[in-house]
Amino acid sequence: MAGAGAFGKNHLRVYREMEEAGRGVALAAAIEPDSKRAEETAAKYGIPVFATAEELLAADLKLDAATVAVPTVHHHAVASVLLDAGLDLLVEKPLATTLAQADDLVERAEKGGRILQPGHLERFNPAVLAVQPKLRRPMFFESHRLSIFTPRALDVDVVLDLMIHDLDIVLTFANSEVREVRAVGLPILSPKVDIANVRVEFESGCVANFTASRVSTERVRKLRFFEPRQYVSIDYARQDLLVIRVDGGVSGVSKSLPAEIAALIASGKADPALLAQLAAAGAAGPAPGLSFVKPEVTPGEPLRLEIGSFLESVRTRSTPRVTARQGRNALALALEIQASMAAHAHRAGLEDFFK
Repeated sequence: MAGAGAFGKNHLRVYREMEEAGRGVALAAAIEPDSKRAEETAAKYGIPVFATAEELLAADLKLDAATVAVPTVHHHAVASVLLDAGLDLLVEKPLATTLAQADDLVERAEKGGRILQPGHLERFNPAVLAVQPKLRRPMFFESHRLSIFTPRALDVDVVLDLMIHDLDIVLTFANSEVREVRAVGLPILSPKVDIANVRVEFESGCVANFTASRVSTERVRKLRFFEPRQYVSIDYARQDLLVIRVDGGVSGVSKSLPAEIAALIASGKADPALLAQLAAAGAAGPAPGLSFVKPEVTPGEPLRLEIGSFLESVRTRSTPRVTARQGRNALALALEIQASMAAHAHRAGLEDFFK
């Protein structure tokens, strides 16, 4: 386990719980350069804690795999050493801070035949797991990820800290190359961008709008998307899934809607904003022609599911649910968004915000 900080503590907890449950894994050691955290970790888990990856490897503990949950700026330095030593890795998101670093890690893993799984936790959210096999053709996404300000993860901006979860999900669901990115972002309480709004258009014609903030007064983690004849809403925090479907032909909805709107809905080509309004209105009760479905979602802790999936890939040498190249592609889009935000700030003369 590399890193015993804010999120590394969660990985340590889950590994030990799995060990105690007889899940075929043993928490063997940790890397933590902070002496106080190192002492606390050693005392709590009864394992040796080393200051560097090199010291860990020198101890020759016969390790098979590791999680890398050090600050993002150190991902490449730590992961490259462990990959070259023959370990399979689960690396917290984002995979690295630059595309060159990410490409290097992917190349090292492929060359050495190692498992390299990026830690895109929301892929293992039970609501996401429930909806992914049922995808049709998502054509419009609305993502909102808002968080109350905390001093953690300030080595990166809100795009790499929060939004990247949703970038990975939408890239996976849309399954199309990116055509255009437009973005705006501002620093509020830190030197880096704390709030951002992004519009991404894909070659398929699919469009996605993303809003991410780490200076909000509330916590929101939601993704909504529209497919032919249905609207899907995911609440990550509640692990909740709602599907609103348009049933029947035009006659099924024309009783309460203008004919031209009913025809659009029946054809599956309704404007996303219209469907959003219908969905909101339907919260008080299904409108004629609309059905509200709550697909079954099996509850579970996403981190435990993620680690369990990683360990299964290690044991079976199978492709991880989230591949290294998918992690690399999510980072590539995040960096393109950062470039777009910088260009917008320059055009708008927002230099004062970045001082």
